[in-house]
Amino acid sequence: MIVMDGVVGVGKTTLMNILVKERGYKAFQESVVENPILDKFYYDQARWAFSLQIFFFNNRFQLIKEASLINNSALDRSIMGDLIFAKMLYDNNKMTKEEYELYTNLFQNMMEHCTPPKLMIYLEVGVEEAMRRINKRGREYEQVMKKEYWEQLNYYYQKYFSEYTASPILRINVDDRDFENNPEDKKYVLDLIDAKLEEVELLSKV
Repeated sequence: MIVMDGVVGVGKTTLMNILVKERGYKAFQESVVENPILDKFYYDQARWAFSLQIFFFNNRFQLIKEASLINNSALDRSIMGDLIFAKMLYDNNKMTKEEYELYTNLFQNMMEHCTPPKLMIYLEVGVEEAMRRINKRGREYEQVMKKEYWEQLNYYYQKYFSEYTASPILRINVDDRDFENNPEDKKYVLDLIDAKLEEVELLSKV
């Protein structure tokens, strides 16, 4: 498995689709449209935080089980990254202590049954650029969040992935990279991924 992660709007699904088209991967996509809780969460985080985290966790666990059965699968968000949101919500008093402990205990138990990715791709982006992409995407429920929320989320992402050790990781800064529309930027990102995968293969044989 190759897994993409990064803050909202960074281009995770776009990159996954590029890997499908250019490298023959099979996509396992995060459910957003079919998520009955996500829009409610943005308007009332304290009420829906725990429910949303469980929904994402359950959905992602199912995707990982399916993806682990085939070669060359790609996911557009990591199950490990869910801990970022849970920790931030707890720190902001949007999840109770009891909810957070229940979530993390469940997470640890279920992670024993998850296959680590062959490569984690962390897409880094600044807050201003992330907000520009979020506004361009135009999802109404994302527009209600203030800049401080996206700044905090970016901080938590950076902290988490600076300490990430669950699998090989490739960090790519995409502030000035339009890998969806610019062929040179797309080639740049794919070349980085190809080189990292080759390195991972070589290390696995040592």
